[in-house]
Amino acid sequence: MQSLMAIIGQYRKTIAVATITGVGLLGVKKWLAGGVCRSRARLDGKTVLITGANTGIGKETAVDLASRGAKVILACRDMDRANKAAEDIRQRSGNDNVIVKKLDLASLQSVRQLAKDIEGSEERLDVLINNAGVMSCPKWQTEDGFEMQFGVNHLGHFLLTNCLLDLLKKSAPSRIVNVSSLAHERGQIYFDDIHQDKDYRPWRSYSQSKLANVLFTRQLANRLQGTGVTTYSLHPGVIRTELGRHFWPTMPLWKRVVYTPLMLFIKSPKEGAQTTIYCAVEESLQNETGLYYSDCAPKTAAPQALDDEAAKKLWNLSASMVGLAS
Repeated sequence: MQSLMAIIGQYRKTIAVATITGVGLLGVKKWLAGGVCRSRARLDGKTVLITGANTGIGKETAVDLASRGAKVILACRDMDRANKAAEDIRQRSGNDNVIVKKLDLASLQSVRQLAKDIEGSEERLDVLINNAGVMSCPKWQTEDGFEMQFGVNHLGHFLLTNCLLDLLKKSAPSRIVNVSSLAHERGQIYFDDIHQDKDYRPWRSYSQSKLANVLFTRQLANRLQGTGVTTYSLHPGVIRTELGRHFWPTMPLWKRVVYTPLMLFIKSPKEGAQTTIYCAVEESLQNETGLYYSDCAPKTAAPQALDDEAAKKLWNLSASMVGLAS
């Protein structure tokens, strides 16, 4: 009898420990999921353009904004995947006003063609979300000879935004949301070797491009004062998306074994989209511009991201590279 009671007692302890552990892990997962956009703002009659919206946080952002009544334009490179994503977004949001446009950010010609198309077909553009990106890829070049990460993550969006500014101003109050990353904190702009031809390192290049996103947002805010167009940059969090498709296969096996269980605790695309959505719709941000956000709240960017002289220098360099007047 005593032995049976001891077994039952041990069983109860095991159940209690497992329950507490499970609750604790759920708590950790919920904490890591970060902030949630609580705004109930409607977007009826408004138009939103999202780059790279056929997958990941871009797609989840599109679902949310379409659910609010917006006309959503998915600007994507792979049209087959984009059309499939658009159908899914229509079904999930209950909004049929979701359209697809071709955009290859690795081609300045493609960027200009999309901008011309939008200006000719759309009467307004209320929110531009520069979401698409590439991370930690090999030393590739864009169609125009730019290092791929700097070219796609920064220069393509720099040109697209500038080409659509007149329409954004016409639609004011309007917003420009640039998806950056915590990686900007480790970044610096290599003005003397912007393509990092001397010593290319994938993560260093990625960090440079993400710092460029924050500096671009800051300088853009200064240039758009008084126009009714406001700008925002953000860190979406560490998310389960396709963005890591280039570096995961190159990671040593032992690291993949260690990191795989941790994948359970990183954000889902829906969780990762929350700060983007927050910057796009939150009413209290209407009079804020040029700031950086994380977990649906303002966050102080890294010191090098607050350097207005570097932001001006980057703007002038970028304008020269894409063929715009600075």
